[in-house]
Amino acid sequence: MLILLAFIILFHITSAAFLFIATIDNAWWVGNDFGTDLWFLCRNETNCTVIDEKFPEYQAIQAMQATMILATIFCCAAFFIFIVQLFRLKQGERFVLTSVVQLLSCLCVMIAVSIYTDRHENLHRDDFLFYNVDVGSGQFGYSFILAWIAFAFTLISGLMYLILRKRK
Repeated sequence: MLILLAFIILFHITSAAFLFIATIDNAWWVGNDFGTDLWFLCRNETNCTVIDEKFPEYQAIQAMQATMILATIFCCAAFFIFIVQLFRLKQGERFVLTSVVQLLSCLCVMIAVSIYTDRHENLHRDDFLFYNVDVGSGQFGYSFILAWIAFAFTLISGLMYLILRKRK
């Protein structure tokens, strides 16, 4: 039972780490000399421009920012709820509250990454004067892939908490 508990905790911490990296790191869309994420467009790793209302599809960017932050908060909250429930639940009860919060995290990640997947062509048009680099030649970066992996991890852990019962 202790090994299962350690696995669950490690799995949850891994999910949270993936969410933090995907939200913070500058690699949602990358090319030879640039990288862009939910917050900045960076050229040559040093010259970064904040994405603001002059950016095309700024409302979509704001929705992605908000849902990724919410996903990270929900994932961390679910971990703390799990720890509290671990000591407070009676034997045989399920971790339903932890599961619901973790599944909310999963939903938020799915919303953010789905918006980005749908809007990436509009977000990275070459005809917009905001860019001084050829962003159309870019590709999805590892932060985007980590966000999809975090979606799968939060979904699996949310379902795992739903099935899990407290034992001795």
